[in-house]
This record gives sequence, C-alpha cells and structure tokens, in this order.
Amino acid sequence: TCKMGTDDMSVVDADLRVHGVENLWVVDASIMPTVTNGNIYSPVLMIGEKAADAILGNTPLESEIVEYYKHN
Repeated sequence: TCKMGTDDMSVVDADLRVHGVENLWVVDASIMPTVTNGNIYSPVLMIGEKAADAILGNTPLESEIVEYYKHN
C-alpha cells in the first residue's frame, strides 16, 4: 500500500505526489486506506480524476447549496 499523509510512514501527499520525488504520482487503489468488500471501479476512477486535475493544475469546483425536492 502507499499510505497518504504527512507522517514518516506515508508515501504520497493529498495531491497523490510521492514524497521526495519530483513528477511522480501514485494513481491506483494502493492509496486507499482500507480494503473494500465491493467493486473498487468507481473509487479508483475518482482517484484517477483527482490525480488528473492535480497534475493539470485544475482548481476544484466551488461547493454550492442546491434545493431539491423532498417528499413529505
């Protein structure tokens, strides 16, 4: 596994960059903190999207509150 964090045991930071190495990212399921019981396709896809945005320098979208229908 490639633990994400800032402590001595971590391998990558929050942007998935490997500590102490330039231009190297870990973009796979090894950064997940626990093994899941289900299919990991969707979480790994989102890890890839997050890494692509970080590598390209894209800023995240701003949060917004959206009203939605709620059945009483």
